[in-house]
Amino acid sequence: MTPFDIGLIALGGMGALVILGLYVPVALILCSFLGMWAIKGTPILAASMLGLAANDAIASYFFGVIPLFVLMGFLVSESGLGRDAFDVANALFRRVRGGLGVGTVGANAIFAAITGISIASAAIFTKIAVPQMRRHGYTGRFAVGVVAGSSVLGMLIPPSLLLILYGLLAEQSIGDLFLAGVGPGLLLAVLFALGVVGMAVFTPRFVGDLEEAEVEPLSRRDLLGKSLPILGLIGVVLGGIYLGFFTPVEAGAIGAIGALVIGSIKRTLSLGALWRVLVETGLVTAAVCFLIIAAQMYSRMLAFSGVPAEFGALAAEADLGRLGLILLYVAITIVLGMILDSSSIMLILVPLMLPIIQPMGIDLVWFGIVTVIAVEIGLLTPPFGISVYVIKSALAEEDSDLTLWDIFLGAAPFALLMLAALALVILVPGISLGLLGR
Repeated sequence: MTPFDIGLIALGGMGALVILGLYVPVALILCSFLGMWAIKGTPILAASMLGLAANDAIASYFFGVIPLFVLMGFLVSESGLGRDAFDVANALFRRVRGGLGVGTVGANAIFAAITGISIASAAIFTKIAVPQMRRHGYTGRFAVGVVAGSSVLGMLIPPSLLLILYGLLAEQSIGDLFLAGVGPGLLLAVLFALGVVGMAVFTPRFVGDLEEAEVEPLSRRDLLGKSLPILGLIGVVLGGIYLGFFTPVEAGAIGAIGALVIGSIKRTLSLGALWRVLVETGLVTAAVCFLIIAAQMYSRMLAFSGVPAEFGALAAEADLGRLGLILLYVAITIVLGMILDSSSIMLILVPLMLPIIQPMGIDLVWFGIVTVIAVEIGLLTPPFGISVYVIKSALAEEDSDLTLWDIFLGAAPFALLMLAALALVILVPGISLGLLGR
């Protein structure tokens, strides 16, 4: 049996284990070890090589980005900045038809720029925005759809945990990935806002009776009081990275300190909340660390098996071209998004695709943005749609009549808008690479 055959069997076995319900990183590690054992002929050598892969995975200086940005995100969530972002966005868009929906999109975009975690956005704005929209005449299905759709901005607008994960997997500059995510993130936010207004004007039965949707304006003092801490934190973290004052690791530390200071000044961050934040940060960091170790082992096994090289040769012989290959990759990613979570998809596909696309001269930063958008579509698609399940679990008792199917239907227009944004990013790479001067 050739190494290529062993690699294919390992891939098939991993897919079967995942479908049967085994945790994806465990399936990756198990199949990687067995595959290396079969290729090298000895379990000792296989264990040694995979041990080196694990060490290399977490020895990087930039791995420190993960716990620091996760800590900042949880501190921001506990500090009440989500409510402030919602109030500011609604004050800005209150005269627009469907203004509460547009405000929710704007608030999610703002919140994304200081957290980078879609699930946090979905949970917070389900509790903040859905009751407000339903009280002002929006249908429940549309209200949860807006929250589900706009929550995905958290994984595209920097700082993004998914972009950090991709940067570690592909060994790309996290600062470049953050900068490349700005254009597509803003494009997606604008498309969502226009979509909300368009639905409010042309499909009023889906949106609801908005005649009573009046929002009290904020005074100038309140507007400044709510917006300045948010803008200050965004400016310090992202501005520090883009202007070269901080590395991404240092920016994460500064952002965490800033979020802690804001929470202390606002008196919204109790000792109990701080302990909860630290525990959740540790849990998320440990989970991501395990994911990256599994991905490195999987990548080493694939390299020794020669599977990516053979697939690359097949793609060259099929004469798909860059666009054809990217479209096929996007289609596979979206399909996997219906049954797997975002991190698992990246763990499986990115190590497999990188050796194939690198000889073709495809920009890996642009490829990362395409990957993240395609993966994020999976957050809104059945049957998995993790954002939808988070929203369902976070709904208040008065909104418990909304089913999972209602949330999926409400999010469907936003999934279509994401497909449109993805098509634009693929056809016009400058949307993501323009700020990098490429």
